[in-house]
Amino acid sequence: MIGRFILGLGFSLALAASPALADDVTGVWLRESGASKVKFAPCGGAICGTLVWIKEGTDTPAKVGQRLFSGMKPTGPNAWAGSYSNPDDGKTYDAKMTLSGGTLTTAGCALGGMVCRSSTWTRTN
Repeated sequence: MIGRFILGLGFSLALAASPALADDVTGVWLRESGASKVKFAPCGGAICGTLVWIKEGTDTPAKVGQRLFSGMKPTGPNAWAGSYSNPDDGKTYDAKMTLSGGTLTTAGCALGGMVCRSSTWTRTN
């Protein structure tokens, strides 16, 4: 009886000590404007986001196949941080993203995270 209690307690403590696993962000996501889709997939021990579709007639220097998000690593439950390459200005920014159900929010940040610009995405697959 005591052995089962100790075994159960040890298992509970092991679960509590494990880092929380994030929901699956991999897949194709449509930007809130409806102008583009990005596919998030594992790459080199992190998550990367590649532009896979641009709505016809959209005025942008971005190209299909361009990697926009790279090195996105978990920072907590349903949260990642890495970098974002902005095709509009050619600069790379600190990035973060959070997943809540079927909604993904991404943000590119400058000045140490003091100025961020975010976008909302919905899963399309």
